[in-house]
Amino acid sequence: MRIGELARATGTKAETIRYYEREGILPAADRTDSNYREYSDDHLAALTFVRRARELGFGMAQVRQLLALSDHDDKPCENVDRLVQEQLGEIDRKIADLTLLREELGQMLRSCLGERIGDCRIIETLNRARRG
Repeated sequence: MRIGELARATGTKAETIRYYEREGILPAADRTDSNYREYSDDHLAALTFVRRARELGFGMAQVRQLLALSDHDDKPCENVDRLVQEQLGEIDRKIADLTLLREELGQMLRSCLGERIGDCRIIETLNRARRG
């Protein structure tokens, strides 16, 4: 299949596919006589794997590790488990940060009793942060 077909099949932009090839995330595609890239079902499977890992928040370094590990069916799963545990920890940190952000924004909204921008506690708080 050509790059456009692979892009449509995986919901990936063609430039991203080229990037993954340049970076060694995807193996280089064979070329046709007219120099078009020709992708196989293996490329489709690998790109689907990469896309799903990225959707789950794994960084490119982790995706590389997961791809490398996926090539060894007979190996123990502990390294994959470790990567997933690290990702869960990162998600928990982000949730905690977002929870604090939500609380701060909620407090700002509750503190705003004015009806005019000149009396707005939110603008006042944001200006204090900018100056301070």
